[in-house]
Amino acid sequence: MHRTRALGVALTTLGVAGYVAGVATPYPGRAFSVTAVIVGLTLVAINGGVSTP
Repeated sequence: MHRTRALGVALTTLGVAGYVAGVATPYPGRAFSVTAVIVGLTLVAINGGVSTP
């Protein structure tokens, strides 16, 4: 389950970075950054959002 959360956090981070870059300079495929944020947040939610030892 930790891999799922890590993947979700990574996708969310990359998606936000891609969105910010897309606002500054338009590039092809920038809409996928929004999809990455949505999928990343879903993966974090599936994991419960909180890691327990």
